[in-house]
Amino acid sequence: MKLWQKEGVSTSEKIEKFTVGRDREMDLYLAPFDVLGNLAHARMLASVGLLETAELADLERELKVIYQRIEAGEFEIEDGVEDVHSQVELLLTRRLGDTGKKIHSGRSRNDQVLVDLKLFTRSRLEEIVVQTKRVFDVLQKRSEEHKNDLLPGYTHLQIAMPSSFGLWFGAYAESLVDDVALLKTAYHFANRNPLGSGAGYGSSFPLDRQETTDLLGFEGLHYNVVYAQMSRGKTEWSALTAIANLAQTLSRLAMDVCLYNSQNFAFLTLPDALTTGSSIMPHKKNPDVAELLRGKTNRLKALPMEVTLVLSNLPSGYHRDMQLLKEILMPAIEEILDCLDVTAYMLEHLQVKTNLLADAKYDLLFSVERVNELVIQGVPFRDAYKQVGKEIGEGTYTASRELHHTHLGSIGNPATAQIAELMDQQLTGFGFDRVHAAINRLLGQ
Repeated sequence: MKLWQKEGVSTSEKIEKFTVGRDREMDLYLAPFDVLGNLAHARMLASVGLLETAELADLERELKVIYQRIEAGEFEIEDGVEDVHSQVELLLTRRLGDTGKKIHSGRSRNDQVLVDLKLFTRSRLEEIVVQTKRVFDVLQKRSEEHKNDLLPGYTHLQIAMPSSFGLWFGAYAESLVDDVALLKTAYHFANRNPLGSGAGYGSSFPLDRQETTDLLGFEGLHYNVVYAQMSRGKTEWSALTAIANLAQTLSRLAMDVCLYNSQNFAFLTLPDALTTGSSIMPHKKNPDVAELLRGKTNRLKALPMEVTLVLSNLPSGYHRDMQLLKEILMPAIEEILDCLDVTAYMLEHLQVKTNLLADAKYDLLFSVERVNELVIQGVPFRDAYKQVGKEIGEGTYTASRELHHTHLGSIGNPATAQIAELMDQQLTGFGFDRVHAAINRLLGQ
């Protein structure tokens, strides 16, 4: 069954296979959201007189049955059915006859897939935010636990100044705050209603677009019907850009873990349960989890450009090229969620080493402390700098391991409370509760 099929017209099997591609597989992700879109559209059709009250009741009943089947994992797109939209309409038509056929009034498959993608992306971005907050909480907890455990700080991979595990954990926590800010932007892109735009040029039916906006919990709608169609691609790109930004934080963290876990650094250790061995070297405990995390997140960083290239030089209006964006977006969301879960688990279990800076090889880390000591005694900074440089060159430099860092965001004072407040400020701007309430009302829950 194809929503566009005309009597006496057929498409060759080769062309059908090529054009459908992986769409049926990807559309299973959209199934619950297609039902939600149908529920909202049906209510709106009834409110403008295009469905009878009894017809609406029948459609709502059957759509909720389909939704329950999807939630139970019992929904499938049958052989010969092109996509999820066709499958849902087929099920409605089998049960309700002509009433099932009426649900497509005032709608195109173009705005139908658009609303499905908006709802899907909105929902999955919320999952990503929740999992990001979980990683954030672990980082914050460990930052406080280890704020006084010193760690060598590096620039150019040369020892630079003293740092701490508290600062290291806390730096990634604050990075996640900025990542959530970009996720929020992507969420706002996804949280606008395209229904009623049809094939991109609206409808002569008196559709109430604000009603479907409210029913689906969108914060607003795409007013211009042409732009509603043009938002296809922009929604996916913004979501993947936010995911790529988050992936950059995770990949950098994973690289640190790989480096710091090596024997030459030996700043932290991964427990045996988080490592793998070698088939030839019995001593090996490889940080495969961190290495794969690094590799997976590095791949995610490339995806916004992949979307950009698919969309390159497309004029306004719908184009079948856009179908390919599902194959980029949906696996990426699954991947970043998996990476966040593994990252939280790894952070919870890795063990830091204490008293690292007692080793004489880290004496030079404290050279700035020596300079600052002279400045406090009244020596101009440039003269103090030259004096300590001379001491180092002549071998007369002596490292004092006393630290006097007191300012906000420094060793011993990593500003975990302030960073937590920043995260709370970002999280309050999403409006998840309002969306949940709207969807629950639509489903009659």
